[in-house]
Formats: sequence, C-alpha cells, structure tokens
Amino acid sequence: MKKFYNTIEKLFDESILGVARAHKDILKLNPDPCYITRIEPTRANKVAVISGGGAGHEPLHAGFVGFGMLDAACPGQTFTSPTPDQMMAAAEEVNNGAGVLFVVKNYAGDVMNFEIGAEMADCESVSVIVEDDVSLPKDHPIGRRGVAGTLIVEKMVGAAAESGLDLAACKAIGDRVVEATASMGVALTSCTIPALGEPTFELAEDEMEIGVGIHGERGIKTMKLGTASEVVAIISKAIEDDLKPQKGQRILLHVNGLGATPPMEQYLIFDFACQYFEERGVIIERSLVGNYTTALDMAGISITVTLLDDELISLWDAPVSTANLRWGM
Repeated sequence: MKKFYNTIEKLFDESILGVARAHKDILKLNPDPCYITRIEPTRANKVAVISGGGAGHEPLHAGFVGFGMLDAACPGQTFTSPTPDQMMAAAEEVNNGAGVLFVVKNYAGDVMNFEIGAEMADCESVSVIVEDDVSLPKDHPIGRRGVAGTLIVEKMVGAAAESGLDLAACKAIGDRVVEATASMGVALTSCTIPALGEPTFELAEDEMEIGVGIHGERGIKTMKLGTASEVVAIISKAIEDDLKPQKGQRILLHVNGLGATPPMEQYLIFDFACQYFEERGVIIERSLVGNYTTALDMAGISITVTLLDDELISLWDAPVSTANLRWGM
C-alpha cells in the first residue's frame, strides 16, 4: 500500500489540521473534541445546521461548512462515526438561539451517536436522516444508507436556515429533500483503508460492483464490466423506478466521483445520464459533477437525482460560500 502519511495513528489528526489551514478564511478548527465551525458570524436566531461522519469522504462534510450551508461539521476517524461529545460541543458553540438541526447519514453508528450528542447538548434540536441509496429496499432492516444525496440535503437545509426559516420549517425542508432524492453507486475497484492496508474487496479486471456504499462495503451485485452507457442505464433505471419522475419533471442531476475516477469519465457518465432522463421527458434543471462524497481511493461513481420544484430550485440556487461549494456571492 502506497499512501502519503507519517503514521497511521496520526493520519486523521494531521489531515484535519491541513483542512483548517487551507481554508482558514472560512473555517475554524476546535481540536478536542474535534469539530469545525464557520468563521463568519451568523445573525441572531438563525437555525444552526450541523453534520458529520467518518473521514475518508472528503470534501463531505468539512468542505461544506460556511455561509449558506453548514455551521459546523464533526469528523470522525476514517469511516468511523464521530463521538457524541463532538456533536454536543459543536451544537453548544454554534447554537444561536433558534436551535440546531443535525443532518445525519443513515448508518447505525452515526444515528446513535448523533442522538446521544443531541440529548447531551443544552439546546433544542431535531435531526434529518438521509437515506438516499436505492440499492437497498425501503423496507431494509436498517433502512437505506445515506450517500451522495447528503450534500443536496445540507445545501438546501443550509439555505433554508440562512433565509430565516425556523427549526420546524428547516426540518420539513430536509425531510422533503430526502424523500425527493435517490442515489446509486458503482465501483471498478474497492478502496484501501489505511489501517487495513489492503482493499476491502477484490474485483477482477472485467468486473464491476453495483450498489456500493461509501465505506468500502460491497454492493448488491458483482457484474461483468459494461460500457459507460450500460452502467448508466442500470443505475438510472433503479433511480427512475424509485422516484418515478413524470414527463416534464425538473430534476437536479448529480454525478459524484468516489475518489479515483477522473473528471473526464465523470462528465462522460453525466452526459449519458442526461440522455437517459431526457429521453423520458425529464428536464435536467440543475447539475453538479465532481468529487463531493468520496470513499477514499475507490474507482467509481454514483448518480443522484433530486426531484425539484420552484422552492427547492430557489434553495439550491441560494448563495453559498464554503471550501468546496461556492456560488452567488
């Protein structure tokens, strides 16, 4: 395994220092317990939005702390949930009198630790649970995983909070975005967790893994490697079957790189996905392409679709200024 680090034990701590130093005009790091907050002061009685999760998904979540999005992010060790004291401390720092909304990916450790952290914090709070991975059925025992759709939720909830909506209204927006969002991923290789030192699963040169998560877990099916258009058709059909967009429906189409897939291939996938949905009369109203919710060095992509209306388009278009998402400022 070839990786840039000094020691495995210090990899996360030294990496998060680099994040804070690189974006010191936007972010402030609290090292112990570890959380990142936005530097720009918020107005009184603004709902605070907090998210977090294990390292290895960068730029999610620290890269989305800033105006119009997250007020704080709580990072854990690689693919490991942050601890409740991180959420408690972050909530108490950024709470500005209107309560705290937690955006939580649907993984058992994240959900449990965020719940405990919320109970420990001395402020009113609610949670939005993101469960956009349609590779798993809705009635799965632990529910669907939260994957690249998390960014969409964080952006729209962040905009809602910035506009002055109260805690209940922000949660309603978040829950609505979750219901309107579906994602699915495919991998050409696994990722290598530094502490493990080897890929979490193996694929032959002519194989691909459909329905992968973002923690190096296998998907729902190993298949022979198809063409780009065949891969897009498989994933897009699963998303279409779940969301059932009607002719004339406006959507946000997000192609996300999982870590080791170059932009050239991501844009190729995006074009085929556009063709798939446009052939069905669906309107690509907004788009996002790039590495936003990664799985370390996994070669692969995910496709995310969010059904849009005028309100959600306005929230997506609202100004945002973070390290990795910025427009309208």
